[in-house]
Amino acid sequence: MKFSTVVPVDEALVKIDYNSKIVSLGSCFAVNMAQKFKRFQFKTETNPVGILFHPLAIQRLLEYAITNYEFSSKDVFLYNEIWSCFDAHSDMNELEEDAIIESLNNAVIEFSKSLREASHVFLTFGTAWVYERKEDSRVVANCHKVAQDVFEKRLLSYDEILQSYQEITRLIHELNPNAQIVFTVSPVRHIKDGFVGNQRSKANLIGALHQFLDENLDVKCFYFPAFELVMDELRDYRFYDQDMLHPNQLAIDYIWERLLKSFVSSETMMIMKKVEEVTKAMEHRPFNPTSEQHLKFMDSLIDKIDYLLDRYPFMSFR
Repeated sequence: MKFSTVVPVDEALVKIDYNSKIVSLGSCFAVNMAQKFKRFQFKTETNPVGILFHPLAIQRLLEYAITNYEFSSKDVFLYNEIWSCFDAHSDMNELEEDAIIESLNNAVIEFSKSLREASHVFLTFGTAWVYERKEDSRVVANCHKVAQDVFEKRLLSYDEILQSYQEITRLIHELNPNAQIVFTVSPVRHIKDGFVGNQRSKANLIGALHQFLDENLDVKCFYFPAFELVMDELRDYRFYDQDMLHPNQLAIDYIWERLLKSFVSSETMMIMKKVEEVTKAMEHRPFNPTSEQHLKFMDSLIDKIDYLLDRYPFMSFR
């Protein structure tokens, strides 16, 4: 008997190994996966200006990277004694104007470099709901708790999202023609948009994405079904965090396992196992650091670290 429907995941054509360079952009689920890659010492960069929830925000960041955009005073604003930028997450907020401008410019420079060198670009879209400034009809990436009457909330249309996917792909491949783009839709539920509103949002994101993929079979793009894994395979509140909206660690670990089976070869998995052994050993807190047993343990650990660093000098176990 079967007690769940197993969602099939295609095998990725472009595998990930320790020569790969990964860029992960989008919602908080993009952060979850990036943290996993980083734990296993893959070369990974994520969300240079913080979490971005909708396609237009990611598209604008890519435009900045392509054009080497330079932020200035016109791009930031002071609200409640904090400097913010509508194109960035609150993680970028600063107490001084010069500080946020410098941080934004440095982030875009580093992002452009990472994008040029990336073997894989993971894009995770969270919502199709956006906030548009009434004064200039500009869609923002983040409202920064500015009064809601400043914005018009609206749902991106199917065609707007489709056009954005096309532009996102064009921008990435203009900068890096060899990058493998991995699309996914976040399984995080945006209930602040309402139960029906959340479903409408995800439907637009998914529908437009699959039309784009169907029409661009020759483009280096891949769909990883994170949304479907949670909604159609796990589909139980025991796989959600206490807020009942975000997948919990058990769900994240399961999705990670499915992603590895799709993207990572058995040879790379063997190296990952060695990395995990070292990481867990370093997390160990000895009862008696001077005991003979612990000193032998440390000698063995140093040997394992040396083995990995000899082969992969970019790894860091500090």
